[in-house]
Order: sequence, then C-alpha cells, then structure tokens
Amino acid sequence: MAGEPAEPIPRGIWATAKQSFFDLFIWKQRTEMINEYGEVRYEWQAPPPLQNPFTLFGTLGMRGWAMFLVGLFSWMADAFDFHALSIQTVKLSDYYGETRTSISTAITLTLLLRSVGAAIFGLFADRYGRKWPLVANMIILGVLQIGTIYSGEFQQFLAVRAVFGLFMGGVYGSAIAMALENCPVDARGLMSGILQQGYSMGYVFAACANLGVGGSTNSWKTVFWIGAGLSIAAGLIRIAFPESQQFIDAKAEGHKHITPADFWRDTRIMLAKEWKMVVYCIFLMVWFNFYSHTSQDSYTTFMITGKGLDNSAASRASIIMKVGACVGGTILGYLSQFVGRRRTIIASALISMAIIPAWILPTSEGSLSASGFFMQFFVQGAWGVIPIHLNELSPPAFRTPARRL
Repeated sequence: MAGEPAEPIPRGIWATAKQSFFDLFIWKQRTEMINEYGEVRYEWQAPPPLQNPFTLFGTLGMRGWAMFLVGLFSWMADAFDFHALSIQTVKLSDYYGETRTSISTAITLTLLLRSVGAAIFGLFADRYGRKWPLVANMIILGVLQIGTIYSGEFQQFLAVRAVFGLFMGGVYGSAIAMALENCPVDARGLMSGILQQGYSMGYVFAACANLGVGGSTNSWKTVFWIGAGLSIAAGLIRIAFPESQQFIDAKAEGHKHITPADFWRDTRIMLAKEWKMVVYCIFLMVWFNFYSHTSQDSYTTFMITGKGLDNSAASRASIIMKVGACVGGTILGYLSQFVGRRRTIIASALISMAIIPAWILPTSEGSLSASGFFMQFFVQGAWGVIPIHLNELSPPAFRTPARRL
C-alpha cells in the first residue's frame, strides 16, 4: 500500500540538514521509492511494528545459532584482548616504571592501526574467503598477547601492541559475516544489536579476570594469558565450521576477487559521487569512538586513582558498568526498529550527557557502579544502532567500499 506523498530531499547541505532535523519530530519515516522504470518518489511510511524477540530467536535454527555464537565468541575474545590492557593500566605503569599516560599510548597505537588492519583483511577476506583470514587473525592475536607478556622493555611492549592493532582490525568484518549470514532477514536487526555487545562482553570478562587475579603488579600477565587462550580457542573453533555461504556462492557465479587496485578505484568512484555522506559518516564515527572510548577505557583507572577504590572494588564496578552496556545495546538497538535510528541515537546521547555528574562525582563503589551502569546503558544503546544505521546510510551501489573506508 502506498503511503502519503512526501517532499523530495532538497539540494544543498543546509537545506538537507534542515529537513532532516524537522523529520525527527514526524513519527512516520520519509522513504525513497524506486519503481521498475527507475523513477524515484518519496512517501511517508509508518514504522514497522515490533516483533516478539523470542519469536525472532526461534527463526535461526541450530546452524544459525552455532554460526552466530562462534562469530560472537570471536568478537568477544578480540575485545577481551584489547581491554586486558585498558583495565590494567595501573599495574602496567608500575611494572614498566612508566606513567599511566605513557601506558595509554599503547591504546592509541592499537586504535590508530586498527583501521589499517580492517582494510587489509577486508581484501584478504574477499580473495581467500571469510573463514581462513579469521582463523589466522584469532591465532595471531593470541600469539601477540603472549608476545606482550614477554616484552621486557617498554618500547617492545608498544611495538607488539601496534602490531596487535593491525590484526585486531581484521576480526570484526569476518566475525559479523559469520554471525549474521545465517540469520533470517527479520532477525538481523535484533541479532546485530546483540552481536555488537560482544565488545562489552569482552570488557566484562576481562574485568572479571582482573578481579580474580588480584591487584599485584605481575598479575597482569595472567589476564593476558587468559586472553591468549580465548583468541586461539576462537581460531581453532572457527576451523570446525564451513566457509561463508555468500563467498561460496559468489565464487561459483564467477565473481572476480577484489584487488587493491579495484579497491582504490571503487573508493575513488564512491568519493566522487557520495563525498558528503562519506564525510558525515566519518565525523559520526569519530564522535562515536570518542564517545565510547572516553567513557570506558580509563574508568577503572579513574576509580582507583581518582576515587581511592582498590583493584577489587574498581573491577566490580567495571563489571556492573559493562553489564549495563550489554543490556542497553540490545534493548535500544531492538527498539530503534520502531522508534527510528536517529531518534534512538540522539535520545541516548542526551540522556548519557545528563548522567555525567552522577557518573564522576560519587566516591562510593555502589554509587559509581550504578551511575556507570546507566551511563554505559545509553552509550552502548546508541552504539547498538550503528551497524544497521551505517548499512542504511551507505548507497547500495557503493556499500562495500563505503564500509571498508
């Protein structure tokens, strides 16, 4: 059934921004419709009704659940490896005799090189499939965790973490492909929201490990050994599952592999035609990464050094905080299907901003745990919308190069 006609999207950045702003206050969604003749029209459509999440869970089947859980486990192990460093900054500072600011340089290097790794392994995944690049990724990440343990000098430590960033960047795409490929279309919004929270789950388990090993300086190595075991286990488990069906089908149909030259050609074409959307998405993701990393990476250190909590209390508060992230990302990602992506993101950001005083001013473990829970509920609630939101913003003809960029 056709909806109510809507005005077309105007030309010009400011005109488009004005229209987009006022659309936030209209419950229906402005939708672009293209008929079989290529003619474009716009109409208002009511948001789709929410479906029972348990009904959606039941549509996956045994194979779908197995593939999803392995993809989720790989993403969670990757996050565990990353957060094993960020939640143990104080221990590492004491171990190497460096300032906490110097230790945080390792986090910066990891995040800087993560994007490079994503592009490189995106090409490998297109040429060699989703399976074996992910297997190699996870096993090498485990080896690099062990390499970190045996880094006797601080400069060696930084070098290993920089290389770690390259391989960390290759995990997300392959893990997502494995997890969601076998999900029915109707369930992908819900399952992608859950999958995104694998990152928060990795933080929770890293904080649990940190709590379990205690606060002694050398105990950081035990957490890294656990991370190495998880990553290598994820790689070995992935071997037991078949190649991505999408890759097999594409290969059977004779699709060419994407070469580096093809990648840069597609990227140039995309930038020429869609540069405004690309700039917007880059700024959006810069803000989102600042938004999430500043609210979580050093919070454990903040509670120890700024609030006087011991390692155990700070770890417990961190665990509760990231449980909030897991819950918020799943619930708000699911609700965005009905409320709308932008409304969910904006509302979550505004609420988290209002929580900031309650998040930083208390001094007790209980208060910091509660405010941390709600802060991450809304921070990761906004993040839970991002995978599907970026997919919808990317023009269909350029969706692959847009994601890689």
